[in-house]
Amino acid sequence: MDKLSNRIKTIAISLTIPLTAVLLTACGQNNSTNNNRTTLNLSYSTPISTMDNSKANDSASLTMLNHTGDGLYRNGKNGESIPALAVKKTVSKDGLTYTFDLRKNVEWSDGTKVTAKDFVYAWRRTANPKTAAQYGYLYSQIHNYKAIQSGKLNPDSLGVKADGDYKLVVKLDKPVPYFTKLLAFPVFFPQEQKVVEKYGSKYGTNSSTITSDGPFILKDWNGTGDTWKLVKNNRYWDKKNVHLKDINIQVSTDPSTTLKLFQQNKLDSTPLNGTQVANYRHNKAFRSYIGGSTVYMLTNEKKLSIFKNADARRALSLAINRKNLVSNVLRDGSITPAGFIPSVLNDFKIKGTNENFKQAAAYPQGVAYDLPKAKELWKQALAQSGKKKLTVNLMTDDDYTTKQVAEFLQAQLQKLPGLKVNLNNIPNKVRMSRQDSGNFDIVLTKWGADFNDPTNFLDLLTSDSTFNFGKWSNSEYDQLMNKANNQDANNPKQRAYDMANAEKILMKDQGVIPVYEPATTELWNPNVKGYVWSPTGMSRNWKGISIK
Repeated sequence: MDKLSNRIKTIAISLTIPLTAVLLTACGQNNSTNNNRTTLNLSYSTPISTMDNSKANDSASLTMLNHTGDGLYRNGKNGESIPALAVKKTVSKDGLTYTFDLRKNVEWSDGTKVTAKDFVYAWRRTANPKTAAQYGYLYSQIHNYKAIQSGKLNPDSLGVKADGDYKLVVKLDKPVPYFTKLLAFPVFFPQEQKVVEKYGSKYGTNSSTITSDGPFILKDWNGTGDTWKLVKNNRYWDKKNVHLKDINIQVSTDPSTTLKLFQQNKLDSTPLNGTQVANYRHNKAFRSYIGGSTVYMLTNEKKLSIFKNADARRALSLAINRKNLVSNVLRDGSITPAGFIPSVLNDFKIKGTNENFKQAAAYPQGVAYDLPKAKELWKQALAQSGKKKLTVNLMTDDDYTTKQVAEFLQAQLQKLPGLKVNLNNIPNKVRMSRQDSGNFDIVLTKWGADFNDPTNFLDLLTSDSTFNFGKWSNSEYDQLMNKANNQDANNPKQRAYDMANAEKILMKDQGVIPVYEPATTELWNPNVKGYVWSPTGMSRNWKGISIK
């Protein structure tokens, strides 16, 4: 997901000023020194772009969908899948057919029953190429999905059907070892057909055009604004475990402002940047969460032909002193990457061997710092392109931390002879739109793990991936990922080596330029209990929060 993906998941909680009178009043009435509060005051670093779970691909939208919706599973604190609407799962011996028995006491927020037909409708709609669902690729192993995408079959032929109201049957084209891990992601949540059809193209564009089957209901979101509210859904099947009545949220990109508001008891959480981390590391409110995301650069090979030259891409990567970035610029617990796959996804033993996946996939040169070598490669690439100098635009988000990183990268890259880098810091929503359409020279982006498996990162860079925005292509890489996802899917050892070798090729050819693995460092009101953070999937879970 730019979770990062981050379709990218920038997952800082923050708040901006000037605040609306309503939010200030709510904050004032719920001072953190009071007991038994039922209103949580938070905010987010980016706005919602859509509440259509077929189309959402950014962190804010997906996080709000996760709190207003329920699927077959929810994400646990370690990235595991916890049953939600599924009460029983049966898998055929060949691993190709999954049957889910559903809860019978589930309602939409308008009182309509949630049934297996709501899943069938939603999944077919997502699979329809007209929907243009970027996260539709997670459906790729469901029977007939690829033929539907190519226009050869109707969406109704997707391998999902309702067996009565409370039994959902899913047929796969091949075994998928991580299939249930996928189902906690909002793109697999159900949709109420009559509501989607009522609003048509306006579905999900504001809080009045959706219904919810999750812990909360979205209120007061006009489709473009920076404020909204989550209100407890009293029709939710598990409402007894939802303790908050509402959550007030507003967008901000300034951690210094939110820190002041947190200190004034007007916020229950605030992100911390570099110097703030050092000052608050031993504070009882301090929280640090690491894992599951990589911030990286993509070069646009379609727009600038020089980036088709692997030496040019390698030069950019070798020019970045990542250790300096995390130690002296970010200073928030972020770590240098070992490759494209974040640590939490590659730190496992390959079945039947004594080798760790991280060791098997290692290509240190892909994230090394070697400025003399970088200059040499860049000179060669410039000469081969027939140029003596080049000006490029580095497109990034405009939040506080990303601006710092962008300025660091600009200074690092401009040490290459003849290279000038202009910064284009723009709102997250605009950056994602331009990134998706290939309107960039170099983009700094982020991906957060949607599920706990290396393919969640490696599949992004296959030649036919909708997330391969830079259009890098390598046939050997594609073949290895095809083997991992098909003929070796039921062979854990060989599948692991397929993916490890693919990672090596990606790093050796510098199809992507990893920059750092971000840490999420925050202050939380110590009276807030029950907050769950997961390194993969939907990272933030506010469902069980209470304030003592």
